[in-house]
Amino acid sequence: MPNRVSCGALRAADEGAEVELCGWVNRRRDHGGLIFVDLRDTDGITQIVFDPQHPSFAQAEHLRNEDVLRAVGSVRRRPSGTENPRLATGEIEVAIGTLEILNRSQVPPFQVNSEEPVDENLRLEYRYLDLRRPRMQRNIRTRHQIVKAMRDFFDSRGFLEIETPMMIKSTPEGARDYLVPSRLYPRHFYALPQSPQLLKQILMISGFGKYMQIARCMRDEDQRADRLVEFVQLDVELSFCTQDDVLEVMESCMRYVWLTVLGVEVPPFPRLTHQEAIAKYGVDKPDLRFGLELADVSQSFAGTEFAVFRSAIESGGAIVALRYPGGAALSRREFDALTETAKQFGGKGMVWIALGSDGTKSSAARFLSETQIAAVRDALAAETGDALLLFADAAAVAYAVAGKMRNEVGDRCNLRDPNVYAFAWVTGFPYLEIDEATGEPAPAHHPFTAPAPGDWELIDRDPTAMRAQHYDMVLNGYELGSGSIRIHKAQEQRKIFEMLKLTPEQVEERFGFFVRALEYGAPPHGGMALGIDRIVMIACGEANLREVTAFPKNSVARDVMMDAPSPVPEQLVKDLHLRLAPEVRSPG
Repeated sequence: MPNRVSCGALRAADEGAEVELCGWVNRRRDHGGLIFVDLRDTDGITQIVFDPQHPSFAQAEHLRNEDVLRAVGSVRRRPSGTENPRLATGEIEVAIGTLEILNRSQVPPFQVNSEEPVDENLRLEYRYLDLRRPRMQRNIRTRHQIVKAMRDFFDSRGFLEIETPMMIKSTPEGARDYLVPSRLYPRHFYALPQSPQLLKQILMISGFGKYMQIARCMRDEDQRADRLVEFVQLDVELSFCTQDDVLEVMESCMRYVWLTVLGVEVPPFPRLTHQEAIAKYGVDKPDLRFGLELADVSQSFAGTEFAVFRSAIESGGAIVALRYPGGAALSRREFDALTETAKQFGGKGMVWIALGSDGTKSSAARFLSETQIAAVRDALAAETGDALLLFADAAAVAYAVAGKMRNEVGDRCNLRDPNVYAFAWVTGFPYLEIDEATGEPAPAHHPFTAPAPGDWELIDRDPTAMRAQHYDMVLNGYELGSGSIRIHKAQEQRKIFEMLKLTPEQVEERFGFFVRALEYGAPPHGGMALGIDRIVMIACGEANLREVTAFPKNSVARDVMMDAPSPVPEQLVKDLHLRLAPEVRSPG
């Protein structure tokens, strides 16, 4: 009996073996009477050969890409000079003995054996074909390896994987819930979890001191390249811990994953406070693969007559500067385009200074003195050939725009090497932020986060000065996830809800079960969640989460393969005690 092997297994040492292969036709070639078929499965590709004298030759003449075959034959070395070094099986081929066509394929709507660009909606509509492509197979396999490494790590640390339910109570966490109507309880709804936040805290109250879960979560919000409405996270919680304890275990996990899966030894993560991250990089998820630290040069323009700068300084804003390596070579038109990019990032504009070898040029040359230009140059350690980019605005806006422009410059100067992994911790976040819609203070994270030690006393007299025991893990300019030390005393949790202007009735309706749980000996605890989709995206060198997710929704949250969301039978709607509103038609 022939030995069943995968299409990626055979080597020169297997010469003479009788084997059975099963897979898909990746490519068929007719060369001077011989027919060659590259047979593909999840492990690789093997070349099989049909001789015109063989009974299977007639079948081979009609094979086409994606037909499913079972082939039995003898392994032999390829003739000298015909080896394929790009294939692991490139030294051998299989001379066919018998062939069985297990299934025929229609002509695919795109080439499965090619990495040529294909419209994303077409790929998602035929996802079963798209997932056969080598790149997608590699990405999904890497995802499996990363998740397995995470489970292995936490198991070795004594954590229990505990599953939490998919239908829970709606507890607002910053995004819209997906709601599930109840048939048995008219006018009542479950919510799909945005995270297992309260449940994992209750597990700590229940005495399970170390919890982890690969948790599926849903948020009804607009999709982006680095965000999905349905996502998976590594969820972790532990009791009797400090912030440093959580950071140590999560950092150790990611270093273990990177070494185990990618073979990359990651150094200890640097730690930045939120304030330091904004001051140096303009964002709270800095890309540390390159330098180009920002500088506040407001003092250098004290007393300036330049209205743009004077207005920013007098209103308490800032003038933030960024170095563009080699930027002096840009044309005036290119600087104008860069200024438009700054406006798209939310700025009012940009002043540029080109430090050319033939002299200095600037978009505001008549307003800037040599002393002021020299001060900015020194603050950025700039050299001849560089450009200086300046952003004047309210401090938060100036830093935010400069931070985005720093990443833009990093891309233009090829400083963001995809083969470098620059992890970091950001800590010491503000507890509150001002909600742009209401103008009221709102938790910068979730309201179960404990204030920093010593900051409880600020809650009544200056709550906006409070800091949070909150921390983010960042990698290459992406936030991988967030965590915090939690409030574990009921009276303190009620105080936070009171500060957020929730009435006792609102607290009871939304969080009554949780606050009561805190009254029964809740231990100090903390934890974190990391986005697995985003981790895999970076590990695979992709720029879009949909490239590392087997069955994602498209950019407008539709499943175009299954055609969902879709209408349901009218009787089912009635059974759920719902009445559909009249269809709204767009004008015209």
